[in-house]
Amino acid sequence: MNLSSIRKPSRVRRTTPREPHASRLYRNLAPAYERVWPMVAGRGIWSAIDSIGILPGQRVLEVGVGTGVALARYPRNAWVTGVDLSDEMLAQCQRQIAVAGWKHVDVARMNAEELNFPDESFDVVTSFHVVSVVSNPRRMMSEVVRVCKPGGRILIVNHFRSPNPWIARMVDSAGKVTRHFGWRTDLEFKEMIAELPLSVDRLFKPSPMSLFTTMVATKKANSSPRLAVG
Repeated sequence: MNLSSIRKPSRVRRTTPREPHASRLYRNLAPAYERVWPMVAGRGIWSAIDSIGILPGQRVLEVGVGTGVALARYPRNAWVTGVDLSDEMLAQCQRQIAVAGWKHVDVARMNAEELNFPDESFDVVTSFHVVSVVSNPRRMMSEVVRVCKPGGRILIVNHFRSPNPWIARMVDSAGKVTRHFGWRTDLEFKEMIAELPLSVDRLFKPSPMSLFTTMVATKKANSSPRLAVG
């Protein structure tokens, strides 16, 4: 199967300063990210991928693939496409693919809020710690749902605002700093999926003390692929 048959990357606008993966900060962080991030979040990501049972021959899209932390965990008998805005992270990802000799993986530069794929292209769509760093999380999630087939699975791992008011206020105070680095701490889970045609199958933290939440959802059948998002 030729992955290029489903991928036609377009030129991505660089005009907005709110595209964190296109920023100088992310260019400079790419080498450290590749070394440190797997230790921080890798185990949770890999466990989440294992939990959804990707089937042979399925087409998988990872939105915000970065340096490819998750790529080794996908089954070799599935077809995986990864997209990201950071040229530097994609370059490291491509080196990993070449060294490993993976023929089932392809990557492209693309904006998570404007995915250049036809409607209903993928059986599984994943994204790890990305939805809180894009300019418009709702638009990204709308795109994730649009390119997923009806009945397809959507897997998100991310930090969401705590339902505990005391914890939420404490973490929100840190958000004044983290926004300068391109990510937000106050993203509400319900806000992210509001009015999207999703059935949430599981929503859990991998451990009681974890900062991260895993969502496994199914795209509802007979839903419109085009969703109105502000």
